[in-house]
Amino acid sequence: MTDFSVLDLVPVREGSGIKEAIAEAGRLAQVAEEAGYKRFWVAEHHASTGIAGGPTAVVISHIGHVTSTIRVGAGGIMLPNHNPFVIAEQFGALDALFPGRIDLGLGRAPGSAPIIGQALRKDLGRAAEYFPQDVMELRALFTGNLDLPITATPGLGAQVEMWILGSSLFGAQLAAKLGMPYAFASHFAPAHLDEALRIYRQDFRPSEALEKPHVMAAMGVMCAETDAEAETLASSQEQAFVALRSGDPGKLPPPVPGYRDTLPVQAQAMLAGLDVAKAVGSPATVREAIGRFIERTKADEIIVSGATYDPAARQESLRLTMEGFS
Repeated sequence: MTDFSVLDLVPVREGSGIKEAIAEAGRLAQVAEEAGYKRFWVAEHHASTGIAGGPTAVVISHIGHVTSTIRVGAGGIMLPNHNPFVIAEQFGALDALFPGRIDLGLGRAPGSAPIIGQALRKDLGRAAEYFPQDVMELRALFTGNLDLPITATPGLGAQVEMWILGSSLFGAQLAAKLGMPYAFASHFAPAHLDEALRIYRQDFRPSEALEKPHVMAAMGVMCAETDAEAETLASSQEQAFVALRSGDPGKLPPPVPGYRDTLPVQAQAMLAGLDVAKAVGSPATVREAIGRFIERTKADEIIVSGATYDPAARQESLRLTMEGFS
């Protein structure tokens, strides 16, 4: 049976602020927990007026405190932005606060504009080259399996579930080599999905943490009572995506009926390219689209992404989506 999880960027809405965005993320996590989702992940982004999840561990701590059973974690931490020791301490502390509930998804891309590297005092391009070594060092800081000159406290002995995230073939190869679960960002970069999953499953080496391959695939999902309503709600995320790819990101805007029809051909094609990993519509429409995607990918888990301006509509989307698979 396929599990369902939630990916949240902690969006900041037009006319609203950071305080409201973090509070809304907590309420969304509570809805996800009540509806039966397995995980609630927050993604690391920096210097975006429309995203409040930059201090990822802090936001995860808030979500952990307002929930009680759902797994919470990062989807993900962009490891080139950091050093393994500090991340081990942060997630070791989270594991102490919320035992048995903490996930740590790790990405290689810095996920930020070049100026962020200057602000972080990091050469992000060079740091990305050391991603495999940093992943192994971070894992050893939790497990103690390598002879390291320093001990992370908190960190050592923490039962953090580590994942490799990816949108290309590199992450699939690394996850297979290290015997780690693998999550593919098909919700915004589906081009290499099938080949990445093939490589991961074909080359997987069992590890102490994982005996066999475990795949999570991301989908953009928006569910409402009717197809038309869901398509309108989804236009908030579509506007944000177009703005981001156009180099003009901002806060999450209100939905616009018929938004795609207002776009130039190039922007329409860009959004259409994401439709292979998208389910937008009534419960029946969403159920059918997710079912086709599961049949195609054989994913062990589906993580649903996608925001809309009204937090209540996003909450209802999570409920309706899960009800369709109950």
